[in-house]
This record gives sequence, C-alpha cells and structure tokens, in this order.
Amino acid sequence: MSTISIIVATDKNNAIGYRQNLLCYLPADLKHFKNITTGHTIVMGRKTFESLPKGALPNRRNIVMTSNQSAVFEGAETACSFEQILDMTKNEEEIFIIGGATLYNEAVKFANKMYITLIDNNFDNADTYFPKWNTDRWKLEAEQNCFKDEKNPFDYSFRTYKKIQ
Repeated sequence: MSTISIIVATDKNNAIGYRQNLLCYLPADLKHFKNITTGHTIVMGRKTFESLPKGALPNRRNIVMTSNQSAVFEGAETACSFEQILDMTKNEEEIFIIGGATLYNEAVKFANKMYITLIDNNFDNADTYFPKWNTDRWKLEAEQNCFKDEKNPFDYSFRTYKKIQ
C-alpha cells in the first residue's frame, strides 16, 4: 500500500488560498514542492488543476479527482472517488495530495504523512482553509525554519509529520 502524503502551505490560521490562488509567492516553497513531488504521483481536485498556469505538472503522474466522470484534463488522468485514487495508485511507494480544500478534507482521513510549509503570517483575505487536524495523532518528524529574504517575503518552516499508528 502506498504512503499517502499531503503537501500544503498554510498560514498560522490554516489558510491555504484566496480566489483559487496561493496565499503568496514563496519561491522556496515552490522549489521544496517540486523537489519532494517530482517522480511521484500527485492528486488534485479540478479547481486546483485549473489553477495551474501551465496545466499538468511535468515529471509527475497527475490525477485529477472530479465528480464529472466524462471530464478530460490534458496530461492528467481522472478519478471520481478517493477509493478509485487508492486503487489507481496501490503499487506506488508514495503519492501526494496537493489540494484543494475539498480534497484535503477527504484525504486527511487516509493520509499517513504530511509535508506542511507553515508561513509565519495571517492572511486576512484568505477564503480557503486546510481542515482542522488532530495534532495528537501526528508526530513532528522534521522541521526546518527559514527566514524571509529578498525572494521570500515571510518567515516559514518546512514541517514533516507522520501519523501515529
């Protein structure tokens, strides 16, 4: 069975987006995301796929979860349920759930690992949030604190959590 990993960037209030976009431009997080997910399967909802500026992400198997069984997404496969995703990826070492909020809400029940970039800010205009999760059921395995610089406008930390069995 695959390791089901969630990868997400949140602010201090679990906000993840505004008007179908990321909260801010944080190049270090985009590089972190690319390094972790390249060569793996990424799973996203329809709105997340449609928000990608160049469509399907290269060097990854892209799966879009949608309720529209006849939907076609260039460069991606489709699935209509989380159970179908699990079946499609059962022989893979690790898959990554990359958003959005609706998919995260379902995936948090199945996930064994989470890669969370915590942005040290509160975005007051956010309209999309990562679901509340029980911190008692997860162990912080790794944390790397990073500081704002000329390219990254906020302090942030890369955190990796593993579900406690």
